[in-house]
Amino acid sequence: MARCSQTLSGVLFNGLFFTGTRRSPRIGQDSLFCALIGEARSFRQSVVVSRTPRLRFLSSSATAFALSTNSGIVRNEDCDSDTGHLEYHRLLPCPPHNRPPRVEHLVVFEEGPVLEYICKALNLPSLYVTDLIDFGAVYYALVCPTPPPTATEEQIGIFKRVTEPSVLKKRSSIKGKTVREAQKTFRITKPDEFVEVGTYLRVHVHPKRFPRSYEIDWKSRVLAVTDTHVVLDKPAATSVGGTTDNIVESCANFASRALGLDSPLLTTHQIDNCTEGCVVLARSKDFCSYFHGLIREKKVNKVYLALAAAPVPIGVISHYMRPVNMAPRVVSEDFIERWHLCQLEVLECREVSWPSPEIEREYSIEDCGWPSKHKAYECKIKLLTGKTHQIRAQLAAIGSPIVGDSMYMPAAIREGDDPKVNPFGKNGGAATDSQNDSAAVLEWIGLHGKEPTAAIGLQAFQISWDDDTCHYTSGAPWWRSDDKR
Repeated sequence: MARCSQTLSGVLFNGLFFTGTRRSPRIGQDSLFCALIGEARSFRQSVVVSRTPRLRFLSSSATAFALSTNSGIVRNEDCDSDTGHLEYHRLLPCPPHNRPPRVEHLVVFEEGPVLEYICKALNLPSLYVTDLIDFGAVYYALVCPTPPPTATEEQIGIFKRVTEPSVLKKRSSIKGKTVREAQKTFRITKPDEFVEVGTYLRVHVHPKRFPRSYEIDWKSRVLAVTDTHVVLDKPAATSVGGTTDNIVESCANFASRALGLDSPLLTTHQIDNCTEGCVVLARSKDFCSYFHGLIREKKVNKVYLALAAAPVPIGVISHYMRPVNMAPRVVSEDFIERWHLCQLEVLECREVSWPSPEIEREYSIEDCGWPSKHKAYECKIKLLTGKTHQIRAQLAAIGSPIVGDSMYMPAAIREGDDPKVNPFGKNGGAATDSQNDSAAVLEWIGLHGKEPTAAIGLQAFQISWDDDTCHYTSGAPWWRSDDKR
């Protein structure tokens, strides 16, 4: 296979995207450390055999992928005889589907450039690791985070070794910092960035990809350009501002490039990747701060169009959302202490035809098993509170899930068949906060499906602020495509 001589950095320099740096959110311990790759080779073997001993943790799905010889980015049969590294299968062009997640956690035992260390530790080609860094998929912390309770003795031993007070005292880079401060993670931005012994690295080897981004005429999606902001009619299956492991394939970057801006646009708020519609992007940090203030003061008005699988009553719908920052979002009609109030107002609800098979294929709408696909219900909804997945979770909770929502519709179907399966439903036994990790609750969460990878029947239809001085409306939603033909 011919080797590629141009890194993604070169592509970026030629003007395909804007890239930038940003601080990563701190990650919880349990999500930071995955299960040890015991079924592939013992931890002890990886430490003894490798020239660069390391903590290495992988999820079971990542393990299976890493060992595969016919389905990955890098494959054992593609080994380069000159360097010993695996042949490179570029991050670009973008693959049509996301590969199984693979996240590696390393502790540096040999100081030097981060690119060189990762290549040795993970046996990855330098071009590929360079591209990962450009994508924003590599993070570091000065001190290794504390292992979770599930860590093995070997893992705990390495953690103790690199975090001994006598060892930390010798590291000038952490003087004046608490251990907790030194354990915060930050994004690596340069391949030649120096890493010292004891540094923790997190490498997202298979970053989440957004192939839909390359199919869009981004100029046609721009609704307004002002001195302070840009309003975009975001397509479904795209990310507003990027993900933890991919800050390149985002609406902000592609819109910046399409408009030929000197500085990249900044995100001011988010909508789900599977949702389309109005998104406000800031042209300066000042406007970004101003808009964030408006959101906090509830001075930004948002109206959505939702395509529900069953009728939705007109008026205010209230639920309480479980305060757990992960999907699926669980809601209850009954008040539960410490749960967050969610309210929306249904302004209109009209019966429409279910999208045709041709439209469903064109927009990759997932068949979630809804029993009747003759009529759907287009609802105009005003958000009174703004919680993640709020509309999706609330409509599913009343038995009217959104068309194509592969996460919430399966659970709604099960509840329709057996109302008692939802412990927070009308017939579920009124679960309380102290019971929210019970077997019944975990079973209910397990009945939800996976996050959609394409469009669902949800559009951010209108957004306005400054007493309606700034008011923007998106184009027709995808499910009305039949009307355009």
